[in-house]
Amino acid sequence: MRVPWLLVRHELRLLASLWLWAARRTHGTVGGGSVFGYTRGQGAMMFGLGFVCVIESVMMSVLLRDWPTVHHVVLVLDVYTVVIVIGLHAAAVVRPHVLDPAAGTLRIRRAVHVDVRIPLERIASVRRELRTTHASADGELDLAVGSQTSVTLTLKGPVTHLSFFGRRREVGVVRCHADDPGAFVRAVDQAREGYAGTPYPDRGPWSSM
Repeated sequence: MRVPWLLVRHELRLLASLWLWAARRTHGTVGGGSVFGYTRGQGAMMFGLGFVCVIESVMMSVLLRDWPTVHHVVLVLDVYTVVIVIGLHAAAVVRPHVLDPAAGTLRIRRAVHVDVRIPLERIASVRRELRTTHASADGELDLAVGSQTSVTLTLKGPVTHLSFFGRRREVGVVRCHADDPGAFVRAVDQAREGYAGTPYPDRGPWSSM
C-alpha cells in the first residue's frame, strides 16, 4: 500500500501547488529567510509540453467522436494530464530554495520531489559551476533543471536524502540550479560567515521531506 499512497500524496501536492501558484503564495517560506527561484530554465519546455498535450486531446476527441463512452474517458484522462503538467511547473515555482540564516539551514528543493535541509555548518564550500551533463555517482545529488545545474555545494559531512519511494541516500555533494546563481552563492557564503562559530545544537538527522 505504500507505493499507491506515495503516488496519491504526490498528486495532491501538485494540486495544492496549483492553488498556491494561483494565490501567488509560496510553500515553506513563512518566517523569514531568502528565497531563490530555479524555474527560468524550464518554463518554456513545460508550457510547450502542456501545449502538445492539449493538441493531443483535441485530436483524440476527433478520432473518438463516434465512441462517446471511450471519448469521455480519454478526455478526462487528457485533461488531467494537462493539469498535472502545469502542476509540475507550479510546484517548482512555489517551492523555491530557501536560505534561513536564523535557523542555520539551507533548504534545496525541486518541485515536490526533493526537499533537502542542509545545516550551514556542514557546507564546506559553495560555488558557481555550470554543468549540462551529470554522471550518476555515489554520494552526489544532482538536481538539474532544463538539463543543467549552476551551483555546487560540497559538504563537510553527509546529509540524508530520501528518494520519491523512500530510499535513503547519504550525499556529500549537492548540485542544483538557481535563476541567479551568483546571488545564491553570495548569500550562502555570507550566511555561513555569519553563522561560523555559533554553537549548533544536535537536532538529529537532516533529511529530505
